[in-house]
Amino acid sequence: MSQGEKKIIVIGHKNPDTDSICSAISYANLKNKMREKKNQLGEKSAYIQVEDGIYEPCRAGTVNQETKFVLKYFGVNEPQLVTDVRTQVSDIEIRKTPGVARNISLKKAWTIMNELGVVTLPITKNNRLEGLITIGDITSSYMEAYDSTILSTAHTQYSNIVETLEATVIVGDERAYYTKGKVLVAAANPDLMEDYIEENDLVILGNRYESQLCAIEMKAACIIVCEGAPVSLTIRKMAEDRGCTVISTPFDTFTAARLINQSMPISYFMKKDRLITFNTDDIVEEISETMAKIRHRDFPILDANGYYQGMISRRNLLGMEGKQVILVDHNEKTQAVNGIQSADVLEIIDHHRLGTIETMGPVFFRNQPLGCTATIVYLMYQENDIPIEKHIAGLLCSAIISDTLLFRSPTCTYIDKMAAQHLATIAGIEPEVYAKEMFAAGSNLKNKTAEQVFYQDFKEFSMEGKKIGVGQISSMNPEELIEIKNKLDDYLEDARQKHGVDVILFMLTDIMEESTLLLMRGQEAAGLIKSAFGVEAENQCAMLKGVVSRKKQLIPNLSAALQ
Repeated sequence: MSQGEKKIIVIGHKNPDTDSICSAISYANLKNKMREKKNQLGEKSAYIQVEDGIYEPCRAGTVNQETKFVLKYFGVNEPQLVTDVRTQVSDIEIRKTPGVARNISLKKAWTIMNELGVVTLPITKNNRLEGLITIGDITSSYMEAYDSTILSTAHTQYSNIVETLEATVIVGDERAYYTKGKVLVAAANPDLMEDYIEENDLVILGNRYESQLCAIEMKAACIIVCEGAPVSLTIRKMAEDRGCTVISTPFDTFTAARLINQSMPISYFMKKDRLITFNTDDIVEEISETMAKIRHRDFPILDANGYYQGMISRRNLLGMEGKQVILVDHNEKTQAVNGIQSADVLEIIDHHRLGTIETMGPVFFRNQPLGCTATIVYLMYQENDIPIEKHIAGLLCSAIISDTLLFRSPTCTYIDKMAAQHLATIAGIEPEVYAKEMFAAGSNLKNKTAEQVFYQDFKEFSMEGKKIGVGQISSMNPEELIEIKNKLDDYLEDARQKHGVDVILFMLTDIMEESTLLLMRGQEAAGLIKSAFGVEAENQCAMLKGVVSRKKQLIPNLSAALQ
């Protein structure tokens, strides 16, 4: 993705399963291919609906073992983790005000501010923020009645004086610093000058040879000769011998005296303590509260490694847009990534019941009663005449096998089987053989904690005012399912309280036997299961013969029982 190009997030639900991850990757790939096709064909293809930007697959949670196996098998990286889609600082345009060095003069800082049209300059070193200086700081420096030693106290570099006074160094090194003494104007008779010039002073004077000679003899650190007056060879030689810097300026004495304090380095006036900075990952709605309380004009932005990125002001927040998001394999708010209510949802591709997500405007919503979202994505590849690459075919086929339990789920349709067979041919796999490896990888949870097992595939649902959480693990090995049951028994009640749901259920599905051992917690759980399936619970679990699908069997029955 080129810098500055808009990113459109394609993402599945929290606690993602294989369908959620594989559909996100495959659909993002499809949209990017469609974008390329649109750029080639213009508006000739009616099916092509794409935004200007790069479609990026993301995940809202940890990838489970089954999905890890699939991604590794087909050589695909895990999508980027995105836990919140509220607008971040990185999503809005920030002003790329360049950082300046701490030793530049006040005059140069003022000039840079005017050229850039800004009121705040960041002071940086190696792209690390050292401080800030504002127009207010500079104007205050002009109004303050500083004593005559301020130039040396500020450790002013001679190059700053040369730049400010548009001067030339006649004798000395402009890279050196003026660090001791006071600044004075030698307007008096040379005989009187001896009474007030002291060692290390900086003396502003005219073209009088006697005055220049007196200042050098009094061990002045620097003399500034005004109005471009010539400096004799004798004065130059004496200055070199005494270590006195000689600078020539075209300005008159009054102007030179008025301007010289502008040569002081900004480091003397910059703010460097308790700076208010923001990070590129910060949520905009959170930083806006800070910006409202602290009435600064501009705030520096740093990246995750602490490097300076630019400046932001309240004006940057006006008219900002939310992240653009496409949701796959879900359409319920409880299952969606955090902050979805603040995002700009462009599309929803799903095969579940209609849920609770609300959008700010009309969206492209494709929902079909199929066994898998990946099947819908496959159909969209076909409809848009986009060739399916081998690795994409492998991901889509894996998702269909996973969601339909190798075509044994009642959610499986003829279209799912047809799509999987075609995709398997492209991917070069045999579905029956591949499915055994995939399911074995997914149910191999011996070294996982109860919490890790629980979140392999967990979703929350809202039904008739009740909150119900349902997890599921499928396996071809019944003994392994019993081991998982023993691991989860002590954890389920903690999980129910953590999520604040009325009932929590966990499906241990035996693929070969086409049955589910249902674990349950919650006061209403046993009664709900009896109403939904006519089965009595025993020791907080029930055997559901012929039930393998959460989407098409468990959830509809629970909803009907609650109604």
